Amino acid sequence: MTVSTAARAAGALDGKSFAGQVGEQGKTQGDADTLVFKDGKFRSTACDKYGFGDAPYTTKLEKAVTTAEAVTKNDKGETMEWTLSTFGELMSGKALYKRPGKDTVTYWVKAKLKR
Repeated sequence: MTVSTAARAAGALDGKSFAGQVGEQGKTQGDADTLVFKDGKFRSTACDKYGFGDAPYTTKLEKAVTTAEAVTKNDKGETMEWTLSTFGELMSGKALYKRPGKDTVTYWVKAKLKR
């Protein structure tokens, strides 16, 4: 069995999913989301309806925290730049929603490992 370079780079998160919420900064409630790490790619199920697919992700481990980064895109030229950190079964982070000609919107992310 051959493992892709992206899957090797993804490391400890590959094959895991985290269930939680993603919400606009400044708001206390967000949308339900599942953050999926599979085959070296990352996907946010909450962003599916906006045309964002999956994208390769990278991770780095510092002490007991694994940080993942990915940039998902849609056909409108919009991007979501994800920075997510895990500690044990908990994940938190942010996503920057970038649209051509408009201000960047920051989203918070809070999730827990799905079993």
